[in-house]
Amino acid sequence: MQSWRRKSVWLALSASWLLLVLLGGFSLLRLALPPRPRPRAPQGWPRWLDADLLQSFSQPGELPEDAAQPPRAPHGGSCNWGSCFDTSKCRGDGLKVFVYPAAGPISETHRKILASIEDSRFHTFSPAGACLLLLLSLDAQTGECSSMPLQWNRGRNHLVLRLHPASCPRTFQLGQAMVAEASPTVDSFRAGFDVALPFLPEAHPLRGGAPGQLRQHSPQRGVALLALEEERGGWRTAGSNSSACPWDGRCEQDPGPGQTQRWEMLPNATFCLISGHRPQAASRFLQALQAGCIPVLLSPRWELPFSEVIDWTKAAIIADERLLLQVLAALQEMSPAQVLALRQQTQFLWDAYFSSVEKVIHTTLEVIQDRIFGTSAHPSLLWNSPPGALLALSTFSTSPQDFPFYHLQQGSRPEGRFSALIWVGASGQPPLKLIQAVAGSQHCAQVCSLPSWSPGIQGMRKISECSCCLLLDRFFPYSTIRTDAILSLDARSSLSTSEVDFAFVVWQSFPERMVGFLTSSHFWDEAHGGWGYTAERTNEFSMVLTMAAFYHRYYHTLFTHSLPKALRTLADEAPTCVDVLMNFLVAAVTKLPPIKVPYGKQRQEAAPLVPGGPDTGPKLQAPDPNCINQIAAAFGHMPLRSSRLRLDPVLFKDPVSVQRKKYRSLEKP
Repeated sequence: MQSWRRKSVWLALSASWLLLVLLGGFSLLRLALPPRPRPRAPQGWPRWLDADLLQSFSQPGELPEDAAQPPRAPHGGSCNWGSCFDTSKCRGDGLKVFVYPAAGPISETHRKILASIEDSRFHTFSPAGACLLLLLSLDAQTGECSSMPLQWNRGRNHLVLRLHPASCPRTFQLGQAMVAEASPTVDSFRAGFDVALPFLPEAHPLRGGAPGQLRQHSPQRGVALLALEEERGGWRTAGSNSSACPWDGRCEQDPGPGQTQRWEMLPNATFCLISGHRPQAASRFLQALQAGCIPVLLSPRWELPFSEVIDWTKAAIIADERLLLQVLAALQEMSPAQVLALRQQTQFLWDAYFSSVEKVIHTTLEVIQDRIFGTSAHPSLLWNSPPGALLALSTFSTSPQDFPFYHLQQGSRPEGRFSALIWVGASGQPPLKLIQAVAGSQHCAQVCSLPSWSPGIQGMRKISECSCCLLLDRFFPYSTIRTDAILSLDARSSLSTSEVDFAFVVWQSFPERMVGFLTSSHFWDEAHGGWGYTAERTNEFSMVLTMAAFYHRYYHTLFTHSLPKALRTLADEAPTCVDVLMNFLVAAVTKLPPIKVPYGKQRQEAAPLVPGGPDTGPKLQAPDPNCINQIAAAFGHMPLRSSRLRLDPVLFKDPVSVQRKKYRSLEKP
């Protein structure tokens, strides 16, 4: 009997616990975890990018409520891309931009900005054929307010470009016009329609720009430094374990050990804490990017520049200013790999989109062009990976695998065939021996002559024709070229089949670079105060001659459609500059030197320096000394990189049996 009673008691207790779990378990969980915030109307706060990094240590009721903000209607009412922009005007030629001329005298800055737009592939002189009408507002520079243009049409298909905050009230209603403004507030910014620009200082360079200041061994391992922006200007550096305080004047205690640093000292800081309330703080954002100092934005009230296409989670940290101590603790917990990745991304973004006014303007137009193309626009990978969307033209392709820069990220490899382009020149004599050597390669898909000629060679089914008349046409994106790799040759070049095969195998491992046989180098000439050029055979080189070089076919598209008109005119008038210009272009994109492969010594001594020059004899022709300086001035910096590396086959010139060597003819005299 007692055993039965004990069993009954245990059954009753078990049933009670089960009922308690079923009915009250979820209530207990709700008591243990803070409740989720209820959905409410947005109040202009940005989306937090550090949700997985920062942990909340406060109860929901302990945080102060946001101050009520008066509702602000965005300029243009309910305008969006679909209702206020007519994309039908952009069919055919794509985005073409007409810039309204200034009504009165213009400043030098205005003149240079207009020149940079006119040199771009987007510009047109005809307002009737333009897809976008651009009104450049220079209120902060000239002290005068812009007036409404005659063809305003309620602002439809118009862009008001303002690189600096306006210093005078608006003189006309924007209507349906887009606004590209520096550091717009999140309340007035129309996402997907307006374009957020960076806050540029008056002295920001118009072209080229200074490189990023991040160094390989900066910062020191194990040392995490903060740079705090100050109201009076400058930065204050301190250790990340110091008691920092907000920048609203309520902080009474000393912010901890630290010292005011000049701008040049910023690369020694790992994190730059920037307040999101003061408009001046937006200008510090670019300073942090250039310095390689990870921006930590505390509740920013302004839209991040080009946030429509740039993934700022890879380069910056956006945090809540009310959790400042937790922010500092989270920064200390970041691994060195995370810190390095963020700092490297700041350097890429600075160099690709923000280092000059020209890049800022071209990025703005590229964002608008992506909206027009829609599904054919740049994917996020092209915007947020080197070399950036400005150098990965969507008119060529929108697939990363078609470009030479993303094979490593995509885990792919270029195809195993190449096309040979042979510049015959005015003589028109077919280089039969060269054609036989190139066509004999197992990797050769086709041989194309420039200008076209009828070879009349039996058995040469790989030969095709490409029509051209100028030396610049060597780098035209011909539709007949179907391979990724191009072997650029001159009729006077001399190569063996083994040399071609080995050079192509090397190029497959480095598809973004130029791989060549003949090299030259640049140097700084102190006596003349400019750059010099030499073709002497030395251990160091920075260029390869395109009379015998492999490169990706995408560089033909970039050469034809991306280079300024002034550079193309220079190369057309001075054929000896073509090699230099092509090397400048590839180096500016990759920031890497070319690769040299072995070439027969006797042929190297007899080779002409410049392909396709007016002189058909063996006399060497050095480029005009002014050529390299004019190109460097147009680029705004010197992109060429020097190297001492030459890649040779395995067992090259080793005292072993020739039967063990794959490229046996390379060592023949």
